[in-house]
Amino acid sequence: MIRPATASDSDAIARIYNHYVLNTAFTFEEYAVSAEQMAERIGEVTSVSLPWLVAEQFGQVVGYAYSTRWKTRSAYRFSVESTVYLERSAIGQGLGSVLYEALFACLKQRGVHTVISCIALPNPASIALHEKFGLKKVAHFEEVGFKFNEWLDVGYWQLIL
Repeated sequence: MIRPATASDSDAIARIYNHYVLNTAFTFEEYAVSAEQMAERIGEVTSVSLPWLVAEQFGQVVGYAYSTRWKTRSAYRFSVESTVYLERSAIGQGLGSVLYEALFACLKQRGVHTVISCIALPNPASIALHEKFGLKKVAHFEEVGFKFNEWLDVGYWQLIL
């Protein structure tokens, strides 16, 4: 089941995200995020009428996807950055695709024109998911992040809805 996130989902979302924060270079955040911080983030996204969705299985949140404003200047108002994260046990079940289908449908309804995704490299699974939805690589920045004592690249993928 896919539904809009609420502040009551913040514990589960923080738990899912913190695995990536503490164990991977897929996010450049370096310190665990509290449920309170995650609730604030959910509120910030939804307060500007952008979607934050969760996937539930058997009553448990097992993944989420959301979009944030690409930039704050008004000319960027039709562009967003999207992301998706899954519980480790939910990887490989197609939930990332289900979440992105729902997210992109919400974005189209809201009149969003461009979706941008930043992917820490290497990350073949994330690249495959984004390219499955038609996003194309438009930029590659070398050594812009430093985590786990190594320099990391990022790529940007873009889709015109």
